[in-house]
Amino acid sequence: QVQLVESGGGLVQPGGSLRLSCAASGFSLDDYAICWFRPAPGKEREGVSCISSSDGVTSYADSVKGRAIVSRDSAKNTVYLQMNSLKPEDTAVYYCATDLSQPSGAPLYMYGSSWSDFDSWGQGTQVTVSS
Repeated sequence: QVQLVESGGGLVQPGGSLRLSCAASGFSLDDYAICWFRPAPGKEREGVSCISSSDGVTSYADSVKGRAIVSRDSAKNTVYLQMNSLKPEDTAVYYCATDLSQPSGAPLYMYGSSWSDFDSWGQGTQVTVSS
């Protein structure tokens, strides 16, 4: 059974850090890219960051560039999103997702840029940035 489970969210003060985890089961993260999404004004969900399946390519939204680092631990079949210098506007539920309709090992550029292009989702983890 394919499953994505996020964890690591919580309440943090502005300027603080959190590391979000996305643990996969039922498939290997070495075969599929993972993207992180969060709700945004005017959008159902906006892409925050992505990491490719095998070549280490990463991408970041302008809103988090320089403050976020996405990484993958193949042994744990888990992707991490390290968020630093958190701002109140980062407050959201963060979801990880993949598109299992893509060929195994497909490069990141083949994945869609919209949340609707992804077919497998976790339940989300809440991040609240507040003093």
